[in-house]
Amino acid sequence: MKNILISPSLLSADFTNLKSDVEMINRSEADWLHMDVMDGVFVPNISFGFPVISAVSKICKKPLDVHLMIVQPERYIEQTAKAGAYIMSVQYEACTHLHRTIQQIHAAGMKAGVVLNPSTPVHLLEDIICDVDLVLLMSVNPGFGGQTFIENTINKVKRLRKLMDECGSKALIEVDGGVQGETAPRLVQAGADVLVSGSYVFKSEDPENTIKQLKSLSTSQESEERPSRT
Repeated sequence: MKNILISPSLLSADFTNLKSDVEMINRSEADWLHMDVMDGVFVPNISFGFPVISAVSKICKKPLDVHLMIVQPERYIEQTAKAGAYIMSVQYEACTHLHRTIQQIHAAGMKAGVVLNPSTPVHLLEDIICDVDLVLLMSVNPGFGGQTFIENTINKVKRLRKLMDECGSKALIEVDGGVQGETAPRLVQAGADVLVSGSYVFKSEDPENTIKQLKSLSTSQESEERPSRT
């Protein structure tokens, strides 16, 4: 049985009480902590930057899963590494020289991920899929939390899993946007490995239990409906 990873999104945390929310993540069954950096250019919103990542890295016991929704992400590889990121994911649409950027992320000591917006087809990753550690599929249009899940993502995960199996890629499939109790098991059945969940976790009455339920729900679905991959 394959272990499904849960990566709660800090974007939905209470920024007036951030330390408490990070400590909750430490206590929980969450595997990573997802951090969205937005520049107001690539996406129509601004979130937080490296001072916040650095501060969180000092108190968070879980690996930091950092997603740069910014133009020219290659300019900030060293800063992202110094801030404490375990994984640095960059948007396919923002990288002119994606292969070089992936190499630079690895050289800086981080895992490298590539992100696809909802309208970007998975076949465009054919020549890079074996060089990345993670592919993040956006299941909402990036820029804001709390959006409605885009149903086509289920088929997109299936297409990506097929491409990866054909190419022999060992990358993880991550999904971000509208992940909750109803969509999580369907995503896992389709082939997802990592689930990002923001408002569903942080806005719930019991975030730790919500994370536990996501973890057990997705793992249960994996064991019942999808054979383990070797």
